[in-house]
Amino acid sequence: MRQEYEFADEGLTQISVWSRGVLQNKEGRDIVIVLAHAAGIDGNYADAWENYVDLPDRVGVPVRSFARVSSSPIEMKYVYVNEEPDIVVVTDESLVKGTPVTQGMKPGGVLVVNTKREPSYILQFLCDTGNIGKLVCVDASASAELQVTLSGAEGATDATGLAKGWAAVLAGAVARATGIVSLDALKKSVARPELAELGFDSAVVLDLEEVGGADR
Repeated sequence: MRQEYEFADEGLTQISVWSRGVLQNKEGRDIVIVLAHAAGIDGNYADAWENYVDLPDRVGVPVRSFARVSSSPIEMKYVYVNEEPDIVVVTDESLVKGTPVTQGMKPGGVLVVNTKREPSYILQFLCDTGNIGKLVCVDASASAELQVTLSGAEGATDATGLAKGWAAVLAGAVARATGIVSLDALKKSVARPELAELGFDSAVVLDLEEVGGADR
């Protein structure tokens, strides 16, 4: 049975990011941090953290990072997993095969995938598509370099700068598809604002609610 959140906020938006352990940890962590920071600039409340249930990291295993954004103070701060995400970001397209990246997603949720492929192609590999409202594809890998570092891991201070690579592009795609943060605020939150703008402009959005989802 799914956990009922005692302090769940009605206006809360939950964001989950799936990435590959160690090699993509920084990208996943940077996505949630810059989205939370941008939300703060926009005047909202936000939290961001890594999922310590997935630790200790192993190279290549699926790991998660989380953020929450709300127009009011966030009271469910002691619940450490987003069981019902509104937005899911996948930093490695291979994770859509066999990994339950959309598990628990709220109806009308948004899935953002780092891939050069079209949304219709990615759709066929997903385990559960019933609650996806929008499927968004953006080729962050071709637009920026993967940032691999242990700086900033497990609560340490990140000395390498936030969102210099894939994270900026993927966060830009999130902003485009959801409006959860403004592009201006996001560009102020990342080390390379031009990459956030590129992700915003180049994201390919398939609105499954508009097409009716008949073939899902």
